Amino acid sequence: MRIESERSWRAGKWLAGAGLRPTRQRLALAELLVGDGHDRHVTAESLFDAASRAGVSVSLATIYNTLRSFTDAGLMVEITVDGTRSYFDTRTDDHAHFFWEDSGHLSDAPPGAVTFSSLPEPPEGAEISRIDVVIRVRAQD
Repeated sequence: MRIESERSWRAGKWLAGAGLRPTRQRLALAELLVGDGHDRHVTAESLFDAASRAGVSVSLATIYNTLRSFTDAGLMVEITVDGTRSYFDTRTDDHAHFFWEDSGHLSDAPPGAVTFSSLPEPPEGAEISRIDVVIRVRAQD
């Protein structure tokens, strides 16, 4: 199987698994996100840059809308590191992240690196839906 067709197959399977219609733009962005079988942490801007480098003609607004669709469908998780920057992760299981303050890079923390001995009781009528842990790090001088 050629690399391009394998990437397309993965992308199509990823979209189909969430019941999303495989439009040309969704397929192209899905190939960039999961085509090689590796997980990604992207911002809308970094995905836009990757799409441009790959010759995919798509607007930044379309990137934002597509990332929102992928997130709403459960294909990605949005991680907010501050009030102005969100990353989108193709790995959707519960796991912690390192945010590299010097470079603005997000990476996965090792499995089991964070444990909780207890959680607060949620307010009446509510349940805890997920816990996002972002550990801020910077290079040592």
